[in-house]
Amino acid sequence: MNINSRQFIGSFNTLSELPEIDIPEFCFIGRSNVGKSSLINYLTGKNDLAKVSSTPGKTQSLNYFLINKQWHLVDLPGYGYAKRSKTLRSSWEKTMYTYFETREALVNIFLLIDSRIKPMKSDLDMINWLGENGVPFSIVYTKADTRELKQCKINIELFENKLKETWEELPESFITSSEERKGKEEILDYIHQIANS
Repeated sequence: MNINSRQFIGSFNTLSELPEIDIPEFCFIGRSNVGKSSLINYLTGKNDLAKVSSTPGKTQSLNYFLINKQWHLVDLPGYGYAKRSKTLRSSWEKTMYTYFETREALVNIFLLIDSRIKPMKSDLDMINWLGENGVPFSIVYTKADTRELKQCKINIELFENKLKETWEELPESFITSSEERKGKEEILDYIHQIANS
């Protein structure tokens, strides 16, 4: 799938503000600083579509983008560590879980995992929650750059082995590097397949 148009729709702080739509939406989530904005920019071919920051927790709203006038890409706040109050983090996490459970237009979540580090409890907890609640999702391993690829592959294997302790079948997964421009076609083809099924 080629992306020919991308339009920022708006940033929404509460679920009641979300647009009423009848087209599929795909959301991207992950721990703070997992490379979410960089991946979104790479996938859409626009370097400043999602704001990239070195400060964890920069995204603090549900950011909607209309892609090819056919589907929405939703950039969600990062979970885990962030330089904001515990009260605000708790509020965002509650909003996020409610969105996952109740948003009818949501057809798939792309859960981003930093392939350079070993399995994190927060990521495993998120995956297990999604599975237990029947929310469709895929795993995207980020930052799998060539210079660190050997270690990344080891970490991915560790992560998948950890999942196999409780999962009979592993979710769909993708290995990406925004810096080295890999993984884009596979993810966009997957989105096209789901959006047109």
